Amino acid sequence: MSVRAVTHLNFRGDAREALAFYAAAFDGDLTVVTYRDAGSVQDPAEADQVMWGQVSTDAGPSLMAYDVPSGQPFDRGESAFFVSLRGDTAEEIAAHWKRLAEGADVLRPLAPAGWAPLYGMLRDRFGVTWVLDVVREYQA
Repeated sequence: MSVRAVTHLNFRGDAREALAFYAAAFDGDLTVVTYRDAGSVQDPAEADQVMWGQVSTDAGPSLMAYDVPSGQPFDRGESAFFVSLRGDTAEEIAAHWKRLAEGADVLRPLAPAGWAPLYGMLRDRFGVTWVLDVVREYQA
């Protein structure tokens, strides 16, 4: 058995839209459970919001997300976290970049960098900052 980290994103009312976007960006499988599905409705206006959602792929990228209920504090934040997507080839990273960049603010264009054959950073239309790069062995 292995353990792996999965990024968990928090939203307020747009988790389903975000998950669908990420499923398309990564050619992933989407699973969504609403508060109604789980029998955990606290506010009827939020019954169809996402209590638990997941995008999983055969290629590796996976993430989870949910809609924070209105009764709980939520602050989207500016730079509380980045999601790092690291690949072995420029082709796979460029393909993910192209899809994630739809409606995004490019913070650093995807290009060669001193530490990676290809590196870029963007903030997608949901406010999530993604760092994409092609992995190479670090040499001190």
